[in-house]
Amino acid sequence: TLQVIAEMQKLGGTAAFIDAEHALDVQYASKLGVNVPELLISQPDTGEQALEITDALVRSGSIDMIVIDSVAALVPKAEIEGEMGDSLPGLQARLMSQALRKLTGTIKRTNCLVIFINQIRMKIGVMFGNPETTTGGNALKFYASVRLDIRRIGSIKKN
Repeated sequence: TLQVIAEMQKLGGTAAFIDAEHALDVQYASKLGVNVPELLISQPDTGEQALEITDALVRSGSIDMIVIDSVAALVPKAEIEGEMGDSLPGLQARLMSQALRKLTGTIKRTNCLVIFINQIRMKIGVMFGNPETTTGGNALKFYASVRLDIRRIGSIKKN
């Protein structure tokens, strides 16, 4: 995604990076060709905050591309404020569903590219079928125009 941001910037576009994981390495981004001073970077504290920032940027119409890194790190405010052992099933899925319903029309009108990075998790106790799943519920699968599955399959060897 950093390479996509670099290409967008080369074409004169404006990009934003919502760093929910708080793990953006600006030196690495710069080496990949990202113009870091021109990149809008946000490191929100909660999932709601991240998605509200995304909504505001898309609605502004002045952003060409937004990367949200990552869906798994979009922790709902109730989970952050709750106790460590609290069980809050489906909270992140509801958050994503609400946000995507709100964002979809605006993304279409503004022609903004929005990339959600996600992670694969394993379902426990699956005997038949694929035990792999992604975080954030089914809304992202439903609303996404394109889904890419990128995996490491081995190391690049010299010679």
